[in-house]
Amino acid sequence: MMMNGELAGFTIPRLGMGTMALAIEGRPDRDTAIRTIHAGLDAGVRYLDTAWSYYLPSKPGTGTAEDLGYGEKLVRDALASWNGPRDEVLVATKTGYRRTMEVPAFVAPVSDSPESDTQGRDSEGCSRRPGEERQHLQAAGSQYGWMADSRPETMIRDAKESALHLGVDTLDLLYSHGPDPAVPYEDQCGALKQLLDEGVIKYAGISRVNNEQIDLARGIIGSGLVAVQNQFSPSHPDPEHTMEHCAELGLAFVCWSPLGGFLDTFDQSAYDPFRTVAAQRGCSYQRVVLAWELTRYERLFTIPSARNPQEINDSFAATQLQLTQEELAMLPC
Repeated sequence: MMMNGELAGFTIPRLGMGTMALAIEGRPDRDTAIRTIHAGLDAGVRYLDTAWSYYLPSKPGTGTAEDLGYGEKLVRDALASWNGPRDEVLVATKTGYRRTMEVPAFVAPVSDSPESDTQGRDSEGCSRRPGEERQHLQAAGSQYGWMADSRPETMIRDAKESALHLGVDTLDLLYSHGPDPAVPYEDQCGALKQLLDEGVIKYAGISRVNNEQIDLARGIIGSGLVAVQNQFSPSHPDPEHTMEHCAELGLAFVCWSPLGGFLDTFDQSAYDPFRTVAAQRGCSYQRVVLAWELTRYERLFTIPSARNPQEINDSFAATQLQLTQEELAMLPC
């Protein structure tokens, strides 16, 4: 099994670390979060995945959070205080989403007059067009969620803020966080192309996309598009076959929520075969899941979240777990 892969100019282990669980609701204290990132890096993780929207909203709606930028600054500070080779670590972030609380966000009419530029804005200063409805994603039973805001001007501004949060001149890899029903997808791709052309980012990726959107993005962004980040796990087996499409195009496939989901409920029975193999191996079923995912595609990268050093150490051990043909036959094809 190939354990290293090429992504955004880096040759790195194909098991990285998602940092959402360290930055949003349910997050550990900051010291534990830093130690968790350090543990991952010490184990061999060389890909850290964060986002502009990894923070806790502090007001209803899309209110400005007191800890805006928390997730990216956490990654910055963890790398700054780590004694290892910083230049070997790929840091990816995402643009185009906001955090939201409880109420799905519907946009208010906004005047076209430049004199009234405070009208029709949310509390982060984002103007809205009349009648727009933004994508609202929320875990069942949670008061927190995400709302898409992928207008080109927002994506570009947030990307530049991400560079400031991370303390870098140029972002290694920037994903569009997801489609926005209020913005043509080609406009989102155009924003990524502009960021590439301006040197704000080195490489671009897209997330939460179907095959048609992958083709559209590739046509606009060209060789600067290197990765698709979609959900993939035993309980969410890529029903649209976007991984296969990435293989056809030579794109990396990065799977988010590789163990089912951090906040969302999922089908636990899908993991029963993995529990059987894990019991025979004497390890966690999560380790078996991650090792299985690495066999799916030689350019697949998996980015499990972790809330403490033990979790990321267990996850990274999947890179050393060679599943036999007999074990693979027990698992999904």
